[in-house]
Amino acid sequence: MQAALEEARRAAERGEVPVGAAVVIGDRIVARAGNRTIGDCDPTAHAEIVALREAARDMGNYRLSGATVYVTIEPCAMCAGAMIQARIARLVYGADDPKGGAGRSCFSMFDHPQLNHHAEVTPGVLGEEAALLLRDFFAARR
Repeated sequence: MQAALEEARRAAERGEVPVGAAVVIGDRIVARAGNRTIGDCDPTAHAEIVALREAARDMGNYRLSGATVYVTIEPCAMCAGAMIQARIARLVYGADDPKGGAGRSCFSMFDHPQLNHHAEVTPGVLGEEAALLLRDFFAARR
């Protein structure tokens, strides 16, 4: 989670919403990224998506079986869907997102009975630190 927080800080320095993600397989971080939606002019360039793409290239397979994704905030529906498509084993995230979280706050995609893949979800890891990054970022823009 520290790697994800580091990526979130870097994203904030670039003027991006401070969200960071890291994909871990075994004991190795295979990919890490921060939000790049503004810099890439790409609405899908959320930290999770960028990290999943990089991890899939690194592993030579779009299926990331056994992977754990660490992200600073609860993923949105798009990112949760990408993680399900990648067949990750586990999601660990920091702060809940009551306005759009798809891990448990608004939707529970990772254990939805109609989906063909499920993943373990661990919320609240370094959640206060992750939430503070977001609060400070948006407070500075008001």
